[in-house]
Amino acid sequence: MSSKATEAVEITASDAAVADDAGATLPHHSFLSRLYTGTGAFEVVGRRRMWYAISGAIVAIAIASIVLRGFTFGIDFAGGTKVSMPVSAATGTVQVSQVEDVFRKTIGVDAESVVIVGKGSSATVQIRSETLSNDQTAKLKTALFDRFQPKGPDGKPSKQAISDSAVSETWGGQITKKAVIALVVFLVLVSVYITARYERYMAISALAAMFFDVSVTAGIYSLVGFEVTPATVIGLLTILGFSIYDTVIVFDKVEENTQGFQHKPRRTFAEQANLAVNQTFMRSINTSLISVLPVIALLVVAVWLLGVGTLKDLALVQLVGIIVGTYSSIFFATPLLVSLRERTELVRTHTQRVLRRRNAGVERTGQSASRTESANDEPQEQNGATVAASAAPSKPAPGARPVRPTGSRRSRPTGKRNKR
Repeated sequence: MSSKATEAVEITASDAAVADDAGATLPHHSFLSRLYTGTGAFEVVGRRRMWYAISGAIVAIAIASIVLRGFTFGIDFAGGTKVSMPVSAATGTVQVSQVEDVFRKTIGVDAESVVIVGKGSSATVQIRSETLSNDQTAKLKTALFDRFQPKGPDGKPSKQAISDSAVSETWGGQITKKAVIALVVFLVLVSVYITARYERYMAISALAAMFFDVSVTAGIYSLVGFEVTPATVIGLLTILGFSIYDTVIVFDKVEENTQGFQHKPRRTFAEQANLAVNQTFMRSINTSLISVLPVIALLVVAVWLLGVGTLKDLALVQLVGIIVGTYSSIFFATPLLVSLRERTELVRTHTQRVLRRRNAGVERTGQSASRTESANDEPQEQNGATVAASAAPSKPAPGARPVRPTGSRRSRPTGKRNKR
């Protein structure tokens, strides 16, 4: 179906019937009013080629980043040694460049990363490197204490304030394997549910949207350089569940609107699906906002107040996933469903019937208007003289004298008048 046909669905269900039959002019509603009432005024399905282009560009960038840049895996996946030290020290505030210099002189190589997490008294310096031996770790902790004199809980310099943890490559490989298994099992279970719940084309569209969410979220992590940790995998499973929920909400409305669509000659399948998207706009937006607000609060607490890496990783993936999942359920899943259904003979035949009925109604309306305009504007001619369309009335006005025919004589009474 052409985009011009689908652009007709910018009205409510009741208004559509009036507009189709009588060509009525509908009042203009504000943006918020149309968004809240779900009148079908926002064209999503009719502009699906644009959304396909945007979605394709996003996926292409995500895949290119994954292939070219890869991921920044956390210590739990890649293995290595992590050393933490308070920022507040007897020598003043610890700087990242100073810590990097101490690590280089002590170990002989550069650290993989040195970052400061948290704020205020809870801020710590976290040093991550390749797996160090026990002697190297002890030597590094001694060098850091001698250089910075970090303060312990009692406010006095203490070597115990410097902590370390190590993860072997074997342990990291096991964690990676378990994370991949969990992700695959989740995707399989969701695929089975969607396939059993919806008809074939809806299932294909929902699964495509889910894989879109996975690839784009992973691509954003690769592009920005977010660290991938076990908390990231847990958050990814959470947002995939949210995305499926939002897609199910939209598809339930599409299923309701298109039930028995072949017997409804006023709207095409695409227009009914577009109306369903508009009717669930506010629900999707409200759900996303309600989900995003606590995630942002969690992110603020984790990054600026506590500096807890696990909370930060969990909040980051959820924030990215909620945004991506909301986009895919509205602008990707439903347009893809319409494109797949329009390949079937039933939908094509129904679309042609609706368009023929609509075009016939437009032609009848145009012909009627043309005849009315012709009758009002064209003059009438009679006996060579132009007579206006508004001729004398066919009936005499009340109290008017009768009109004598031309050439007739006035009749006289036969009787005699009575004299008083």
